[in-house]
Amino acid sequence: MSEDKKNIEPVTHAFNTLETDIKHGISANKHQFSLHLIQIFLVGLTIGMTRVVVPGLAETEFGLADQAFFLLASFVVVFGVVKAVMNLFAGKLSENYGRKTVLLWGWLVALPVPFILLYAQSWNWIIFATILLGFNQGLCWSMALNSKLDLAKSTQKGFVNGVNEFSGYAAVGVAGLVTAYLVDLLGAKEGLFIFSLVVILSGLLLAKFTIIETLPWAELHHQKALAAGQTSEHQSLAQLFKTASIDDRNLVALNQAGLVEKFTDAIIWVFLPIYFLQQGLTLIEAGAIIAIYGVVWGASQLVTGPLSDKIGRKGLIVWGMWFCGLGVLAIPLSNEVYLWSLEAAFIGLGMAMLYPNLGAAVGDFAPAKHRASLIGIYRFWRDSGYAFGALLMGLMAQWSQDLVSPFWFVGAAMLLSGLWVQMILPKKS
Repeated sequence: MSEDKKNIEPVTHAFNTLETDIKHGISANKHQFSLHLIQIFLVGLTIGMTRVVVPGLAETEFGLADQAFFLLASFVVVFGVVKAVMNLFAGKLSENYGRKTVLLWGWLVALPVPFILLYAQSWNWIIFATILLGFNQGLCWSMALNSKLDLAKSTQKGFVNGVNEFSGYAAVGVAGLVTAYLVDLLGAKEGLFIFSLVVILSGLLLAKFTIIETLPWAELHHQKALAAGQTSEHQSLAQLFKTASIDDRNLVALNQAGLVEKFTDAIIWVFLPIYFLQQGLTLIEAGAIIAIYGVVWGASQLVTGPLSDKIGRKGLIVWGMWFCGLGVLAIPLSNEVYLWSLEAAFIGLGMAMLYPNLGAAVGDFAPAKHRASLIGIYRFWRDSGYAFGALLMGLMAQWSQDLVSPFWFVGAAMLLSGLWVQMILPKKS
């Protein structure tokens, strides 16, 4: 049996067993589309709970030595590595086993996390919990996004990515602030335990009982592409990886931008809570400023994602990279809460401009047949940025014994990466 027939069999079975009509479009599939947005929101909550509390209380609650900046960055390094690898394989796994099955795997692997956080005796426990969260993010987020792209029309990719990232990163911002309050009320371990257990169980149960398989919609996209004369030969994951990482200059430009933009998110995750605490802010005050970043990022994507469907992706991506770079550079030059709040909002706006549109642009350049795999490769490089960025920033901070040098590094990297995209991507992209 040929490879193509093997890949078609599970899709054909899904067509035969599905009772409802298969039509593309968000409106035609609004119920399932909404349920996948809830999945993304819950995935965002699981990682958002670590954004303020874990770095802020690393020393007092989790046994990390003062000024151990490299060890502080280590949990984001392992998160980035695990999530990147899972992103790489999630698309291919879902083509073989189905989107829903992989989504369920992602929630099941996260089930031990609340108990690890509750009984954590050292920083190594936090590292292990973060590994499991990396699996959860790589599988669940990828599947919820791919399922929405399956359901939507091919002309709605910008909108899909916009509302997807709105749901996820608004949740990241909300979770950071809510867990800061819970920790203040109940204690670090107890607050994280209750919050994470409720979120993870909710995600698992909703995925099991409300989500349906969307592979038939993915196959319909492929059939429409064939009917329109768009053909593509079967390629292995290794061949696609080489194409996206070396051969195709447009995909290479987008993948490097995805990697570098995670430097911005990494510095806000790892070092910004500590930096604000060093400036005399409380954990709740730090959480509120960081929440501004997450909420502005999330909410603005409701505009920037659909906008890219109308005016193109390139300008939004490039200026988003530059906004983030300038915002990060401004933080160590400021010393007022209102200025930090404005800068957090400015960085959030930059992320909203670039984040959904990088993924949508990859979808633009990807053949329908290989879209899930090429988006998975993009997400591999993008989330590798957590690992590369946190590792480099941790080494810089450890060497200099201060938190200023990582801000200069990230700001410069964002400006240069945006320039790369400006020079390579076609004008009308």
